[in-house]
Amino acid sequence: MTSELRPVTIAVVGGTGAGKTTISNAILDRVGSHHIAYIPHDAYYKDWQDIPLAQPDIRNFDHPDALDTPVMIEHIRQLQQWQPVEIPIYDFTRHQRTGQFQRVDPQPIILVEGILILSEPVLRELFDIKIFVDIDADIRFIRRLQRDIAERGRTVESVINQYLLTVRPMHLQFVEPSRRYADVIVPEGGFNTVAIDMVADRIRSMLRDRQNRP
Repeated sequence: MTSELRPVTIAVVGGTGAGKTTISNAILDRVGSHHIAYIPHDAYYKDWQDIPLAQPDIRNFDHPDALDTPVMIEHIRQLQQWQPVEIPIYDFTRHQRTGQFQRVDPQPIILVEGILILSEPVLRELFDIKIFVDIDADIRFIRRLQRDIAERGRTVESVINQYLLTVRPMHLQFVEPSRRYADVIVPEGGFNTVAIDMVADRIRSMLRDRQNRP
């Protein structure tokens, strides 16, 4: 692979619990993780004290200012220039960066996942393919509830309060409007195997075309 040929950069976007990670994992499985540099926006959350306030003593993790997007933009640009990056590792139980990093090596495909990545104009310019994952709000909420309890040590009450105070309003303000920028909308999230297969086939075709170039 030559440095003159920029990696294909793909965005997978959708509301919390829409199935972004399921679709990203399906792309990794079908295309081959050894061909893909995977960058989750969640890795770039700021520390607790730097998260914007929704109300006194209540942090808004669903606002764009909660994430260090400029650093992620720089990392994507480095990968597009065939340079490795070190992405931060975040502890969601303590809402702090761990101080540790994960090395991501450049690959012909860059896969970026997050709820807000199409709401950022500078980020949008970096993507060659933009996929919006769509599913009913009640399903998204149930998935979020299950994930936050099982993986992040949250209580049912705290998840519900956060959803009503910040998650839903920020989805309506930032996430839902960003679907207009998508090239592909995948309904039913990770359940839509037909759409996932079509996307994966397109990516594999692009990868083959690049590999066959002299």
